Amino acid sequence: EKLIYGSEQTGSLLERINKLDKDIYGSESKEPLIGRSDRLYSYAWENTVASPSLITRINATEWILTHNQTDASIKVRLENLEKLLTGAPAAGSIESRVAKLGKLAYTSGQPDIESVEIAKDTLVKIKLTTALDTRTTRPGDTVMFQASEDIYVNGLLIVAKGAAGSGKVTKVERAQNFGRDAKLEIDFEYIKAIDGSTIVTFLGEKAKEETKTLAKLAGATMVGLAVLGPVGLVGGAFVNGQEITVPVGAEMFIQTKDTASVFGIKVK
Repeated sequence: EKLIYGSEQTGSLLERINKLDKDIYGSESKEPLIGRSDRLYSYAWENTVASPSLITRINATEWILTHNQTDASIKVRLENLEKLLTGAPAAGSIESRVAKLGKLAYTSGQPDIESVEIAKDTLVKIKLTTALDTRTTRPGDTVMFQASEDIYVNGLLIVAKGAAGSGKVTKVERAQNFGRDAKLEIDFEYIKAIDGSTIVTFLGEKAKEETKTLAKLAGATMVGLAVLGPVGLVGGAFVNGQEITVPVGAEMFIQTKDTASVFGIKVK
């Protein structure tokens, strides 16, 4: 329900399964309830080379048509793509509408996918979509970010530009007297792959060094933050006794924490 509508729905389990069936397939199934639930989950999330999941298909189609991936519900993303192409949302089931868009994006009607392994410490360039300020940010606050550019492995697109990521603020220290600057610690937990799975990420030494290089090339004010100290420690303008303010759009690097297997789409 969160994937399709953006939030959990109300009503009995039967009513909610019936609504999903009708919205996705155009009619209600007569199968046992547990079987229907399993089928809906598999349809939404599980990939095989011959049959990409719903989330992979919509991610891939949106990327092909706009060269960007968004994180709205399937319902909203479908409507946005249909408005872009035809000027108005289309009628019909979600499956028929996704299939129609797929035919516009791919000669076979769906993306060609393949399983691939992402190496540990693969760099991911991101930009923050959550503003941070040590005067108002608190430990436990969610920090949202998105991929700044596409990531490929062996010619397969595994993370699309715009793919959403999430982390949490783990420590905040306000600026203090005697020139002691404010501090922030952030756990950059994961970013979403093109197949809808999550890739565990963190701010390691490799990412910190790459961010420092980015800061030197673009200027620290353009980057919005620089990285130093222990993992997760970030700073703004390095003026003694200053609070840290990090604007939306600030760019930096993070890296994958472990080796991971995902499905990528063939685009090269």
